[in-house]
Amino acid sequence: MFILYVFRSEDSIATLKSNTKLTYRDAGVNIDAGNALIEAIKPLAAQTARPGASGLLGGFGGLFDLKSAGFKDPILVAATDGVGTKLKIAIAANKHDTIGIDLVAMCVNDLVVQGAQPLFFLDYFATGKLENKIVETVVAGIADGCQRAGSALIGGETAEMPGHYDKNDYDLAGFAVGAMERHDDIDGSNINVGDIVLGLASSGIHSNGYSLVRKIVDESGLSYFEPAPFNSGISLGDALLEPTIIYVNAIKVAREVGNIKGIAHITGGGLLENLPRILPDGKCAVLNLNSWSKSPVFSWLIEKGSIEISEMLRTFNCGIGMVIIVSADKASAISEAIKATGQPATPIGVIENRNERKPVLIQGNWA
Repeated sequence: MFILYVFRSEDSIATLKSNTKLTYRDAGVNIDAGNALIEAIKPLAAQTARPGASGLLGGFGGLFDLKSAGFKDPILVAATDGVGTKLKIAIAANKHDTIGIDLVAMCVNDLVVQGAQPLFFLDYFATGKLENKIVETVVAGIADGCQRAGSALIGGETAEMPGHYDKNDYDLAGFAVGAMERHDDIDGSNINVGDIVLGLASSGIHSNGYSLVRKIVDESGLSYFEPAPFNSGISLGDALLEPTIIYVNAIKVAREVGNIKGIAHITGGGLLENLPRILPDGKCAVLNLNSWSKSPVFSWLIEKGSIEISEMLRTFNCGIGMVIIVSADKASAISEAIKATGQPATPIGVIENRNERKPVLIQGNWA
């Protein structure tokens, strides 16, 4: 279900004649355009249907039946996120078809690391002036992301807010809810010495660190329509807008093969800040920087921005979008099962006792 509410414009009108009859459109809000948008979006939402999701559209809230989805004793898990200033590049490059995938990915990837199955998704789109074609393109990307995640798009809100946003600007937020059976959560508590750290490759920068990326692009004097310096086959805008990978299927397959002890979504803060969130006290993840390949975009950022490796590792994913910690005897089978889905996965480290060391220790050199 996709729901449209339109916020009241806060624009002031300095002088009005006593006989002037104003409409909401005079204040910059077009209700008719919003209603037309709802009708255009309904088929996109319908494509994401899954067991448990109501087929009814247009109400004030989205419905989901956990029993119909197959759960017996479920615990709900919820996540919300946005895509940060990656939006600024989408707007500048006039490319809006993949940013919705990013929005879904940033939310559902946070669900699966805790053991939950994504069930449904809602989005919020706010803009200064409603451009239906842009909104439809963005929502088509959201629907695409929901299909990849096995999640139903059951609701959303579009707000036209003249005076709050510039005419060509818009903002996005996403909300995902998942469920798991009681006692199926993954909390990292049984991670132990000798466990293997598997790294699942990222597609590039994903959706974090773009304020620094944009600063480097601005200082380099580059246009988003020029060929990317690190990939001449596509424009810089297209390269930087490569969507975030949705790891739902890879994690599902991995769990079917063996016991998963811990999972970390590598977002803002990179490997250095996200891995400690799942490590028990006294344990350290020792990673070999030479063990995985990195997208050329990261080396370009290092060169152009004179960024130190330690700063890279706490700002960007640096080629690893998700980390799974497994027992040594299951590492090979789980890695091969993930690869069979088309998702690159490789051992990148091992768990050791922490002693006086930091929770994440990086060995090797950038290559």
